Amino acid sequence: MPDSDIIKLLPDSVANQIAAGEVIQRPASVVKELVENAIDAGATDISIIIKDAGRTLIQVVDNGSGMSPTDARMAFERHATSKIAAAEDLYSLHTMGFRGEALASIAAVAQIELRTMRRDDKVGSRLVIAASKMESQEPCACVPGSNIMVKNLFAYLPARRKFLKKDSVELGHIIHEFERLALVNTDVDFTLIHNDVTLHRLLHGSLRMRIGELFGKAIERQIIPLATETSLVKLSGFVGLPQYARRRGAHQYLFVNGRNMRHPYFHRAVMSCFEHLVASDVQPSYFINFEVDPDRIDVNIHPQKHEIKFEDEQAIWQIVVAAVREALGKTNASGAIDFNVEDAPDIPAFDPAVGGSAKVDVDASYNPFTADIAVSQDQFPDVATSPNRTSSAGWNERPSALGRERTASLAEVRSALNILEQSRPAVRQMGLDELPDADSNQSSAVAGHSPTPSYITVGYKYIATPVRDGLMVIDRHRAHVRVLYERIMAGIADGRIATQRMIFPESVVLSVSQDLVLASICDSMARLGFDLSPLGDNTWAVNGMPSALSAASPRETIVDIIEKVSQTGELPDTELFRTIASSMAKTAAVNVSNRMSEAETDMLVADLFKTSAPNFTPDGLTIIVTVAMDELSRLFN
Repeated sequence: MPDSDIIKLLPDSVANQIAAGEVIQRPASVVKELVENAIDAGATDISIIIKDAGRTLIQVVDNGSGMSPTDARMAFERHATSKIAAAEDLYSLHTMGFRGEALASIAAVAQIELRTMRRDDKVGSRLVIAASKMESQEPCACVPGSNIMVKNLFAYLPARRKFLKKDSVELGHIIHEFERLALVNTDVDFTLIHNDVTLHRLLHGSLRMRIGELFGKAIERQIIPLATETSLVKLSGFVGLPQYARRRGAHQYLFVNGRNMRHPYFHRAVMSCFEHLVASDVQPSYFINFEVDPDRIDVNIHPQKHEIKFEDEQAIWQIVVAAVREALGKTNASGAIDFNVEDAPDIPAFDPAVGGSAKVDVDASYNPFTADIAVSQDQFPDVATSPNRTSSAGWNERPSALGRERTASLAEVRSALNILEQSRPAVRQMGLDELPDADSNQSSAVAGHSPTPSYITVGYKYIATPVRDGLMVIDRHRAHVRVLYERIMAGIADGRIATQRMIFPESVVLSVSQDLVLASICDSMARLGFDLSPLGDNTWAVNGMPSALSAASPRETIVDIIEKVSQTGELPDTELFRTIASSMAKTAAVNVSNRMSEAETDMLVADLFKTSAPNFTPDGLTIIVTVAMDELSRLFN
């Protein structure tokens, strides 16, 4: 007879590994949990030592309160914590951690060695743990505080270890987590070392100082202070000036009561203040700290404690919007003008007794209300050849602020417009039998061989053309992305990506994580036509750009490529080139602010249908949509 009891209690080791899947997702998660424990222990100096992007070693050394031998052993038990004692304590938290899961989860997936001692003790304690099993605990000599080493992360979960990204990507996540922790704890000294190279050495100070140390001194001139205090919330921090908004790499951080948080609702509140100040495809930077009563927020939402619920979200939204707008309004949404008067000439003040005034030549015969209108000969060439105009000297000439330009009478302009309209190819009505099919790549209308234009440009964004099946609409930007992408990939295959040398090399300042990623793909960038050279201090000189990107911003292009590579992780060379080529194509492609002539539009459509996949962009977005005749009929009832 089969056993009727099928539900069994999981062993602690298995339960810890399940919890570790939520708490410990990658090496950066370990850094976050260990540093938060050190901060809760009152540490004022924290050193983080990393080997091989955290795969081999993550070591955190602090000068906090330390632990007794019993506390050191209990700390690795699930739900063992010193930070709360009852459920009511969840609503009055003043510490980073409180769940009692982090150390138990880390111990389940790695090997741990801990050395810790309290300040009043004469001897410390050393623990060695592997796969949730306590291997040894013994007295040892050490300094006050804690020194915890996490070795061979995910050694007991080979599948999880296999899915880690390459070192540059994982290190980028560690640095990003480090930045979040350093920004919210400005009273703590931090040191970050990777493979014996010191990446950051931060001293305690103000938030503005900490921002400059992390992201470069230049950013201190690009942000303005924000401060307001109400009965619900106290806001402090900085917002970026609109002119320094970026397409990629904007620094956006929200904190609450000294804790990092992700809050899309408040992010939209900040962004709403920049709606009419920046383009839709750029993002401003901001560093905003919320101080609220702990009993009016709930941090017990997710194991990583990044998601936080506010009791007064809608009211705080209004306060955030008002505070950001006030900060921007104080500078008229622009940076302060720094007048450098060191070498300025000495201009004496005006003295009425001395007299003297500037002379202004005025044409007394000039009347701005005459019926004459300025016309360009290039715009209306037929006017110049009119029988009434035997030579250019016959044009009325009059001085203007932009130089001397010709003018014609209103009657002559109307005559020129009539001539121009008659010379323009008339749009003829076409029957269904004359139209190409929507999927025909050999369409004469699409390929540009039709004697009359069979397409129109709509809002400088779409290209519409009639086809046998109905109406075909092409996204102009995406079409250009596909065309440029295939050109770049063809150039990579043939080894003929041309480099446009820059007369004056441009320097690009990156964050530490971006600098590491760029260094790892420098050879691939050279094959793509970039001429880059490191200058130190996370700064690169751009000596040349691919000719296809000669009009693009070097910094935006490079940061866009870095972000793309960071998101995709470990890639073979061919896939890496495809990723970078796609990013380059998106940067260089036309947008709604670019105007194209009929000939250029005709050429773009023709080139699109010569590509291998004209219907989709490299990342799978639709380029061509056909509105069927039945759908058109339905729209017209």
